Amino acid sequence: MSSSSDKTAQRRLAAVLAADVVGYSDLMSKDEEGTLARLRDLRRKVIEPKIGSHHGRLVKTIGDGFLCEFSSPVEAVRCAVDLQEAVSRASGGEHPKPLQLRIGINLGDIIVEDDGDIFGDGVNIASRLQKMALPGGICLSGKVHEEVRDKLPYPFEDHGEHRFKNIGRLVKVYCLLAGLDPSVLPSEARSAASLLGKPSIAVLPFVNLSKDPDQEYFADGIVEDIIAALSRFRSFFVIARNSTFAYKGRNVSVQQIGRELGVRYVLEGSVRRSGEKIRITAQLVDAISGMHLWAEHYDGVIADVFDLQDQITTSVVGSIQPSIRAAEIERARRKRPENLDAYDLVMRALPYVWALEFEANREATRLIDKALLLDPGYSLALSLAAWCHGQKIVYNWSKSVPEDKRETLRLAQAAAAIAHDDPFILTVLGAALTITREYQRAGSMLERALALDPNSAWAWNRSGWLHNYQHDPEVAILHFERSLRLSPFDPMAFNCDVGIGCAHFIAKRYDQAALWQEKGWRAKPSATWVHRTLAPSYALAGDLERARESVGELVKHYPGISISAIIEAMAFSQETMARFAEGLRLAGLPE
Repeated sequence: MSSSSDKTAQRRLAAVLAADVVGYSDLMSKDEEGTLARLRDLRRKVIEPKIGSHHGRLVKTIGDGFLCEFSSPVEAVRCAVDLQEAVSRASGGEHPKPLQLRIGINLGDIIVEDDGDIFGDGVNIASRLQKMALPGGICLSGKVHEEVRDKLPYPFEDHGEHRFKNIGRLVKVYCLLAGLDPSVLPSEARSAASLLGKPSIAVLPFVNLSKDPDQEYFADGIVEDIIAALSRFRSFFVIARNSTFAYKGRNVSVQQIGRELGVRYVLEGSVRRSGEKIRITAQLVDAISGMHLWAEHYDGVIADVFDLQDQITTSVVGSIQPSIRAAEIERARRKRPENLDAYDLVMRALPYVWALEFEANREATRLIDKALLLDPGYSLALSLAAWCHGQKIVYNWSKSVPEDKRETLRLAQAAAAIAHDDPFILTVLGAALTITREYQRAGSMLERALALDPNSAWAWNRSGWLHNYQHDPEVAILHFERSLRLSPFDPMAFNCDVGIGCAHFIAKRYDQAALWQEKGWRAKPSATWVHRTLAPSYALAGDLERARESVGELVKHYPGISISAIIEAMAFSQETMARFAEGLRLAGLPE
């Protein structure tokens, strides 16, 4: 026999949105009246108007949370994104800890009571999804994603299938705005959706393991320097010092910190002093999986404390960038092809960009072109597209050198017009101007890049090549060595070895030229273009047998290549190129 409530209840298909305020209990314990007032204000000024503007119905509020339904899943997702943007704008000001929402959205059958309350699996799954979401983030079921994927321009992340309590089937989960940091206002980016692309990092206060309280200031100083240095990378979101220092002295897991700050990576460390000796350790952790990505320790003496502080900052920052980049590339590689956005495509392209190989360059260009179709104003993609065209010239892959020079410069300048204070993009423009032999402007761009980010290994690398082309080999060697010191495991490290070898060639130290270029080629045997300058180094060092073998390797991968084609591709001084031509002639390469 049915109850009266069963008779009066209705069933309908609806998009259900469940949300709550992150860390509400903690906020209440510190300031009950203030937190209640902030939450009331947020509901009245932000939450209720946004739900209404997207044709939703606020079903009920439950403490720090609320539940609403929409007839359209598209409107539900639009509302969720608008809410996260609006809450991030409304929650700063004088409050040290901003309010943040977690939102879950599901599409399913619901039971609607006479009083308007809703029940059923459709509601329960939305609630479970809300609990999964990161602060500032949105989780949605596969059903919602299926309905909205082709109608909304947002970058959804596939998080696989999950089993929820009391739900008898696996639920496919997608996430949106997972890394949104509410301290970053939407005016600083094209849209809230674009914030998802950038990896975010929090540098925690280093733990003082010494009994000496003076080391506390030293440890804090290192952290402040690292935060300042990382903030120069426009490709990262770096959480401000005031937010991370709130964790000083607290025993909180990295995963919890990641959730509370909305970051993907956390750097932590410690300082220990014993007599005059001091040891600093640092480690980079994936805040979602808890996996360690990189760790290092540094030893020094108190007498050199300021030099040690600079050395640690330089080394940590130089190691973090490639470590995070490698993790982001792997994350993009694991995503399903149908879920790739412009950022993912660029991350997938990066290993091919740095391979400096013909086929890899073609694949990088294909991926970057796809990214630019999705987002024509994506400055990093424009910049990398420029560098791919530049590589075609430099490594004798171009079918039309004048056309590739025009494209290299056009794309590099377009990227710099959008992101004129990004050191990476300025470095690419410097490289493009080097290729087109506008050395004065190239030097100016590289100087600006290094002023913005003195720890950019690639900017030092490109500066090394520029000094080579300007017939300044001793400074070139110093800059290549600086690049190697900053990022010894960088995919471009072999290119620095080749650059040092070319600097020795310019200085007529042919034995050293051959040794360094051979070292670079051994590290990257597929970079057969190295033989263009390695063969003449062998030849002028008096080792004609090796010179001929080197030319044989070159011709095998560049059928029909000639001395004139090589000279056209390179940008060294006329005097240096005349000696390269002489060496290639001795090694048996045709004119």
